Amino acid sequence: MALIVQKYGGTSVGTPERIRNCARRILETQRAGNQVVAVVSAMSGVTDNLIKLAKEVSPERDPIEREMDVLLATGEQTTIALTAMAINALGGKAVSLTGAQAGISTDRVHTKARIVNITPDAVKQMLDEGNIVMLAGFQGETASGEITTLGRGGSDLTAIAMAAAIKADLCQIYTDVDGVYTCDPRVVKTAQKIQEISYEEMLEMASSGSKVMQSRSVEFANKFGVRFEVRNSMNNNPGTIVKEETPGMESVVVRGVSLERNQAKVTIDDVADRPGISAAIFGAIATANVTIDMIVQNVSFDGITDISFTLSGADLAKAETVLNAVLPTLGDKAKLRTQSSIAKVSVVGIGMRSHSGVAAKMFKALADAKINIQMISTSEIKTAVIVDEAEVENAARVVHTAFGLDA
Repeated sequence: MALIVQKYGGTSVGTPERIRNCARRILETQRAGNQVVAVVSAMSGVTDNLIKLAKEVSPERDPIEREMDVLLATGEQTTIALTAMAINALGGKAVSLTGAQAGISTDRVHTKARIVNITPDAVKQMLDEGNIVMLAGFQGETASGEITTLGRGGSDLTAIAMAAAIKADLCQIYTDVDGVYTCDPRVVKTAQKIQEISYEEMLEMASSGSKVMQSRSVEFANKFGVRFEVRNSMNNNPGTIVKEETPGMESVVVRGVSLERNQAKVTIDDVADRPGISAAIFGAIATANVTIDMIVQNVSFDGITDISFTLSGADLAKAETVLNAVLPTLGDKAKLRTQSSIAKVSVVGIGMRSHSGVAAKMFKALADAKINIQMISTSEIKTAVIVDEAEVENAARVVHTAFGLDA
């Protein structure tokens, strides 16, 4: 008997018929002789509608994050109950558990909580009693019993973390695509499905805008060695295996191209070039729980310099607020500039470690397409650039073609 964790995304449970489809698949897995924990997201569109409702009842100010967590957690709770009902109606035996009931403990950072510990005693007991466990993704609770949510894509993290906690034999991430592709197939029609990919590559693609997996869930899988498969909930096609790096993987120089929209750039001009300035800037950003991406500092001239960095467009207003507060300490001439409507294009591959010329090929492809590069960032296995958001799809297509990734 195998112990299997399955995760179903919002589109997979987006309608009553799709919920019944998932219920049938889950039940078939159990009847094949397995124990099953199924993690589900909120039905597609539900979370967005809840956010819209919150803003409608609180137009004067942003809703308090603690209350947002209480509200948003109801989306997943609705889905686990409905899916358990569907399984029971099909002759199975299912029970639903919230994140708190399943023993998922988090820190106290509302809307972006991190898992601190999992005590899966209730999950194991339910499984031993012959139940399919329907587990609410995206949520947990603090040590003091407050509801928290894990941020967008948090159901992936719930599934990976629970698979590690109960030592599952297999973790399957079901979504609305057949696996991980060399690029978003809605943007690049010639994108190919990747058969297997390393944790590092998957992490870079996830953090660079690939929407198939949440980056924190890939980090967790890498840390605890949870091998998982990304596959389609609407068919039985094999998916993409995400696992530890193997020697043969290095033969592929570029594994895929990612694009991330809705980025913003912050530039602080004429800051004093002295110790402590960067600490003041990024310390303020850290206090606002804002995650930044690329950072560029210009060469100092006459004791002043410029610092630019990128972040999610959704966090721009929060960053502006904290930076305006520290701006007077950054120098007499320091001023703040922001730019939205930019996007990031990245090429990723562990083969880049041992092959030269990747950046040059990427830059030439963009130059030939007359696409201007605003910022550049590199790592061992990734090269990323910032471009105008209006040009991001064309940029992804020309780069994808340049590296021979088209089907």
